[in-house]
Amino acid sequence: MKILIVCQYYYPENFAISSIAKTLVEFGHKVTVLTGLPNYGYGKILPEYKNVFEEIIDGVKVHRVKLFPRKNTRISIIQNYLSFWANSKRWARRTKEQFDVVYSMSLSPVISVSAANVYAKKHKVPHLLHCVDLWPESTVITKNVDNRGLLYDILLKWSYKIYKGSTQIIVGSPSFKTYFEETLKITDRIVDVVVQPAIVTKCEIEPIVFGSGFHIVYCGNIGSLQMLNLIVGAAVVLKDHPEIKFHVIGMGSEKDLFVKLIKEQNVEDRVIYHGPLPSSKSSAYFVNADALYVSLKNEGFVGKTIPNKLIMYMAFGKPIIGVVGGDAKTLLDKSGGAIFASESSLEIAQAILDLYAKTTEEKNNLGSLNQAYFNSNFTLEKITRDIETHLLDLRK
Repeated sequence: MKILIVCQYYYPENFAISSIAKTLVEFGHKVTVLTGLPNYGYGKILPEYKNVFEEIIDGVKVHRVKLFPRKNTRISIIQNYLSFWANSKRWARRTKEQFDVVYSMSLSPVISVSAANVYAKKHKVPHLLHCVDLWPESTVITKNVDNRGLLYDILLKWSYKIYKGSTQIIVGSPSFKTYFEETLKITDRIVDVVVQPAIVTKCEIEPIVFGSGFHIVYCGNIGSLQMLNLIVGAAVVLKDHPEIKFHVIGMGSEKDLFVKLIKEQNVEDRVIYHGPLPSSKSSAYFVNADALYVSLKNEGFVGKTIPNKLIMYMAFGKPIIGVVGGDAKTLLDKSGGAIFASESSLEIAQAILDLYAKTTEEKNNLGSLNQAYFNSNFTLEKITRDIETHLLDLRK
């Protein structure tokens, strides 16, 4: 097949879509990606990419369009979204390249896949939309938009139009189906649940050796939904267990508040913030961790989804401490490799003590259950095969 992939983010930006495209090429398909100039996480267009609009990466033909760089201001983020939306649609209208199918990965915002609908409609080819982030629900849960206001109504109608413009939709979490049916009133597009594959990158540095003690690692976004203030509270509760330490890797809107809280509670020696790290370096912390920590505020439809970091965690074969509900809890119940806690520092501290008290064999068994579940369900090859199957069916 000749496949056009539309996604605003692509290598060197750290997103799974790059691995999917590369794997589709390895499966024997011709793949072209429509994306933007790399800027996510950098605060600027990477200098070496300012005038690079076409290149070949791992056998994938990459077309890049201009956009405003995403910085730390709300206006720059809006400019970033709208510039890719406009310029990618312009490319889709003008290109004379022919493709059999279109595949888009709908990260935030949903308008970033509009070009996929434009190309599919113009050339009368099917479009498979892979929804891994719900709109406009994501804007509500992050408190950026009031779901009783005019802006929400506009975003809801816009999102509906884009989702409805696709031929078929695969969703990244089972609860997404309910959102589509109840909120978006779309019941005739969703054909499957296909999680976003985790970016499990080979470690480029020596694994971190923590030394004695019990070391828990969190890696991911530091925002209000992740409630990382609770692990600071748990560290306070566990003051009589200085051997229990948290290691936090990541960035996000709550990072400064999180670092400030660590200092205020005087737990710098037990809650260690390592800053943001690329996956090739963060994986060094997972290898010798005693447990991995995942949390997601159980609020709205977003709070019921499967965090992408959870899929990544399972690949490393470690016990997981889960402060999650919805689809994430269902998943961990199936794997059998987790200990759960409610959204309470006291409960989290107790869950940690329960895991800490287990024998080495019991802890290793929990980790093995997670790794086995990952190998059976979530490898990059399996997920890409699932996507390929849907694309082949659409082409027919």
